[in-house]
Amino acid sequence: MSAMKKKTAWTTTKLRALKGKEKIVCLTAYDYSTAKLVDEAGVHLIMVGDSLSMTMLGHESTIPVTMEDMIHHTRAVVRGVDRALVVTDMPFLSYQASVSQAVENAGRILKKGRADAVKLEGGAIRKETVEMLVENGIPVMGHIGLTPQSVKEFGGYRVQGKHPRDANKLKEGSKALEEAGCFSIVLEGIPAELAGEITNSIAIPTVGIGAGPQCDGQVLVIQDLLGMFDDISPKFVKRYAEVGDAIKGAVEAYAADVQRGDFPGPEHCY
Repeated sequence: MSAMKKKTAWTTTKLRALKGKEKIVCLTAYDYSTAKLVDEAGVHLIMVGDSLSMTMLGHESTIPVTMEDMIHHTRAVVRGVDRALVVTDMPFLSYQASVSQAVENAGRILKKGRADAVKLEGGAIRKETVEMLVENGIPVMGHIGLTPQSVKEFGGYRVQGKHPRDANKLKEGSKALEEAGCFSIVLEGIPAELAGEITNSIAIPTVGIGAGPQCDGQVLVIQDLLGMFDDISPKFVKRYAEVGDAIKGAVEAYAADVQRGDFPGPEHCY
């Protein structure tokens, strides 16, 4: 990748303009080669999600992942991207303690990781933080509903917003994030009807994951889409390939060739 992105690169302004006109396509990526393929396929937005804690590092949740982890993987992703907007998750306890902590760490993600924007979890409680980030030139994507960093509080990966009081809190949170300056909001693990109401009530795009078809766009974890990760199997995942089986099959065939002495053959020798 060249030092400068192409003129056709997606920006937060261009993504906001897609609301009501074109669905936003988003996927996660955590490394150079995957990001390059995803970008070449034409997605609008690549998310370096803190889900890498599980998919790449083998942890049981997103909580253990560090700032250093997120910056390291973001730098690799950015090297493979020419067009997509790259958004990086701010990890657990990198923004909750204070607004100044959030500004410092978000700045590191943009400066060291070279991300285009950051994403943080929480509704109205994050309004002041988002306002300060945006005032300091840091684009922010919000995230409400099933927020994985709060999984211990929720008692597991449970659908949020089923009860009227909780639904109203999510609606208020989306409005607060919009007013604070978020360019988009992820809606995760909420009833489809509620997601539609939120989407229609705000002027910025919503990107759904387990939130039904009425959102302005959709995001999936790339390993889920490709059939490479079975540790967690959410209802909302659609598997478009079984790459995990293909990898295992290829490795088994390679091992058999090596043990039989069929590889390397004459054609592979100097």
